Amino acid sequence: MTTSAPPEPLTIPKLGMPVTIITGFLGSGKTTLLNQILSNRSDAKIAVLVNEFGDINIDSQLLVSIDEDMMELSNGCICCTINDGLVDAVYRVLERDDRIDHMVIETTGVADPLPIILTFLGTKLRDLTRLDSVVTMVDSETFTSEHFESEAAHKQLTYADITVLNKIDLASPDQIRILEAYVRTVKAGARIIHSQYGNVPLPLILDMGYNNADDYADLIGSSDRAKPKHDHEHHHHHSSHLDNDGFSTIAFESDRPFDVKKFETFLQADMPAEVFRAKGILWFYESELRHVFQLSGVRFDINGDQWRSRPRTS
Repeated sequence: MTTSAPPEPLTIPKLGMPVTIITGFLGSGKTTLLNQILSNRSDAKIAVLVNEFGDINIDSQLLVSIDEDMMELSNGCICCTINDGLVDAVYRVLERDDRIDHMVIETTGVADPLPIILTFLGTKLRDLTRLDSVVTMVDSETFTSEHFESEAAHKQLTYADITVLNKIDLASPDQIRILEAYVRTVKAGARIIHSQYGNVPLPLILDMGYNNADDYADLIGSSDRAKPKHDHEHHHHHSSHLDNDGFSTIAFESDRPFDVKKFETFLQADMPAEVFRAKGILWFYESELRHVFQLSGVRFDINGDQWRSRPRTS
């Protein structure tokens, strides 16, 4: 009688890769934190999943290649868009041959993070990745307990493993104390970190192992929520939160440049007070640079860098 040798174990690249979800309300500093992670990652190779490449400030000297959905950097990090759906983007990273040590996902500012959490805990991804922590960014100056009566803002605090009170330089000590007390009424035992400009020591937010799948056992076990979400269901979920929170969105694109004086006048005199958040890439007649525009509440900034594609405003 002959016996066959046991089959070789399957080798799955990046099996058990830790995943950090960064969430937070509009303008809280999520993308700024991502830039800090990419700049201060030490020797770790990071995969960042974002909705748009344009939000991330990547030095053109670091770019190795870019295609429609993925940007490779010379430091070994990659950026990947979630345009075709979160699960597809995760698999694109997992299937790569190169080494990746950690995955970081940025949610939209009005997203309930729970469906994303359950995507990692309640689908096949739970066998391939390890949800490490959910990090929630908070704008310390503007956040209040009402915060536009936003369901999403409340849930971002509820499901946080780490809460980063960002922009503390713009808030008074009393504001910070009140905010900390409120966060703890939403999340008992909340882990709270203070930061300016999203500058958080990476050992405090990466590879912490704070997320506990047992906390979501009842939700994972429910038949309807445990099913993998299809792309159109993700989009519907996000848009329903926009509706629930009273927000509407407007997109604008143009292949003609702006007049910088007219744009300045619009910002200072004609911008409707109801506009809470705006961001985009601007092309001006007067400049050869690509300008990254960010507006949150009454604050805005415009930073110039080199174009990496044909100039246009979007």
